[in-house]
Amino acid sequence: MQILVDKTKEKKMPEYSRTNPFQAKVLKNINLNREGSSKETRHMELSLEGSGFSYVPGDTLGIVPENDPELVGALLSEMNWDGEETVTINKQGETLPLKEALTDYFEITLLTKKTLQKASELTDNEELKNLVDKENASQLKEYIDGRDLLDMLRDFGPWNCSSQDIVSLLRKIPPRLYSIASSLAAHPNEVHLTIGAVRYTAHGRERNGVCSVQCAERVHEGDTLPVFVQVNKHFRLPESEEADIIMIGPGTGIAPFRSFIEERAVNKVSGRSWLFFGDRYSSTDFLYQDELEKYQEEGVLTKLDTAFSRDTTEKVYVQHKMLENSQEIYHWLRDGAYFYVCGDKEYMAKDVHEALITIIEKEGNMSREEAEEQLATMKKEKRYQRDVY
Repeated sequence: MQILVDKTKEKKMPEYSRTNPFQAKVLKNINLNREGSSKETRHMELSLEGSGFSYVPGDTLGIVPENDPELVGALLSEMNWDGEETVTINKQGETLPLKEALTDYFEITLLTKKTLQKASELTDNEELKNLVDKENASQLKEYIDGRDLLDMLRDFGPWNCSSQDIVSLLRKIPPRLYSIASSLAAHPNEVHLTIGAVRYTAHGRERNGVCSVQCAERVHEGDTLPVFVQVNKHFRLPESEEADIIMIGPGTGIAPFRSFIEERAVNKVSGRSWLFFGDRYSSTDFLYQDELEKYQEEGVLTKLDTAFSRDTTEKVYVQHKMLENSQEIYHWLRDGAYFYVCGDKEYMAKDVHEALITIIEKEGNMSREEAEEQLATMKKEKRYQRDVY
């Protein structure tokens, strides 16, 4: 007898994604910096069991963050709002209690030109009306830099509007993306991250990175975080296991290279690997020191060069260490090595790029223009890859 199966009753596995993130359990959350450091860098291990996610070295993990409860409390207090009041959060008409909406849904730590322009219609404050005038574009840009919703509400009142009017100005909080710091082959069903806690003072107030300080202060082992995997096709290990790799990753830029090294260790590749790592002090800020030195002893990591900028009277950075190893780097590149950079876009990546051109120019005995052309060719061949932010 043929048994008919009602497909509609079959239990479907949920498909997790950016729009439907997976609640990943936090297995480990430790500070990698030693006592006395001015920095705090968290090493986090999350369980992906049941997520259906997979990733390869070079991919990123998205975290959907929550806003700081203290900042949310300050907003409610400043405006004398009731946190239990229901507000509409999107065009679909979905609603949430105001406190929950400010915590989980809206971006409250960044301002945009559009936000201030719309806000100027909700107050009689002449200062704000002048600020959003087309002629004052540079002053508006200057005001926006480093300020948040609380600053705006304090600076330009009194406000002739409801909490709904204000939240209607806000955009949805975007996920924060972090380079994955582990190899799935080395850690099945897990994903590791290296997150530097961002704390600074601006415009008379202490400021915190939304996700980084949430992870540093409010997320504990056993808690969960909403996550998704984002593919990064432009930052990949060479297909050939015989290819050599040079990795430049100061600070949290070490993250994807930890995954590269783990992957190559598991696969027992024959290609050589060379890591340049830098930070402030070797005694407190040498991230993953024990692991890296062990990989070096085992021959997984062929060379390890470090630059600790505050250990010496003259500041030494990774680009200086590159120039010191100019000839050998050029030989590796000439023999087909892949060159990777991860970390700060504004300063480090530019300095490393300049150092690389200088090395090719000097050691290849060619003009600056020829060196730049060679680097452009490497880029086309995917032998020069950058993950900068």
